[in-house]
Amino acid sequence: MTVSMIIAVTIGLLLLLLASRFPIALALGLSGACGLILLKGTGYTGSVLGSVSFSQTYSFGLTIIPMFILMGLFAVRANVAEYVYTIAARAVRRAPGGLGVATVMACAGFAAVSGSSIGTAATMSKLSIAQMRRHGYPASLASALVAVAGTLGVMIPPSTFLVLYAIMTSTSVAQMLAGGVVPGLLSAAAYITYIMTLGARRIGRSTDPEDLQGAVDDARAEVAAGSGPTPSDDVDSPRPWRSLPWQGLVYIAILFSIVLGGMYSGIFTSTESAAIGALAAVVILVFENRRRGLRGIATEVRHALQDTAATTSMVFFIIIGSAILSAFFIAARVPQSITQAVTAVDLPPTLTMALLLACLIPLGMALESLSILVITVPILYPIAMEYGFDGVWLGILIVKLIEIGMVTPPVGINAFVVAGSAGLRTDTVFRGLLPLFLVELVVVVILFAFPQLSLFLPSLVNPAAG
Repeated sequence: MTVSMIIAVTIGLLLLLLASRFPIALALGLSGACGLILLKGTGYTGSVLGSVSFSQTYSFGLTIIPMFILMGLFAVRANVAEYVYTIAARAVRRAPGGLGVATVMACAGFAAVSGSSIGTAATMSKLSIAQMRRHGYPASLASALVAVAGTLGVMIPPSTFLVLYAIMTSTSVAQMLAGGVVPGLLSAAAYITYIMTLGARRIGRSTDPEDLQGAVDDARAEVAAGSGPTPSDDVDSPRPWRSLPWQGLVYIAILFSIVLGGMYSGIFTSTESAAIGALAAVVILVFENRRRGLRGIATEVRHALQDTAATTSMVFFIIIGSAILSAFFIAARVPQSITQAVTAVDLPPTLTMALLLACLIPLGMALESLSILVITVPILYPIAMEYGFDGVWLGILIVKLIEIGMVTPPVGINAFVVAGSAGLRTDTVFRGLLPLFLVELVVVVILFAFPQLSLFLPSLVNPAAG
């Protein structure tokens, strides 16, 4: 069997396992191991499996991942997202599409302390979708807005995706995290612009079946109760400014300052800032739950630790699986072959890079986000380096395109999370995502055409801090 046939069989096996909903880590590891066996034999494969599994996880730098996850889960337990949404809704309630704008602002703020796209989408679904639907937002628009704004968790630091990219490419973690700030804020600004202009025209003119059925159910409930609608704590009866939970903004400022401020100033390394951020988050959790007593605080801390252990285990298994697959690609000289083939084509480097990055969009329609990251980075990074592109810029674009994949059918995980949390049909969420998908593409073009947007803040960060 030729090397080309072995590569084709390995990739085919990987796609088959992923399509059959096999666990990502096992799909990566099994396909890579099978490829190594066909290419080098069982003896070499056994040696690689033992050495790679150890070398890829026995690294002090990887401790940043559980620390960021823990910090985000402590913030969730401290109700930071709810506080931020309440303040944002009050601040922009009179603006066109005010609740939608508040949702994007809250997602951006919560992403700055959670680092989780799925966590942001699930949390904000419960807080904002019902409010938006009560104020005339179609179910498709309200749910799609939460799904796409939730993807800010993979771009605005702390971001596990940016950290994994940095580890895979030996790029400074501090520079990668700094590089995500401006693109993340630019994305949020694009969503807000859409909802205040084109999206605002759809508010109050819904034909979604879910909205019609919801109106019927509400009317029946009111008739059965023999009364009109019950008052609710929403933007129609805003709380006084003094009574708003301003501590939510203080918490975000504290955590964001520790993570980025510590690295930017050189006081902390990226790993140290993550650990101190997690420590600050648990202090916030204790303070917010102080009235529940020691037992209540212990319960919240225990749940956060358990969720962190589960998520961290998943991430590390994926790291091991991707390392095995990468070992096969390297042994089969896949990156070198692709680099030679691409550079042999007489196209400008910028156009070549644009075409390669564009391939991530259809991949996002078929593969899970982490799978795209661990499969494509070992291939795209050497090509970008051969052409002289910046590694941080490349990482931002890859993560941004992965962000689009998180809301692209049929595998858009954020759409499924939002649909499940809000009790909506998945096709309703996907229907509302189409115009926001076009907004995302515009942001990608801007980031590609103006690399300095992604590189300005990283240029001010000492690479040694990562």
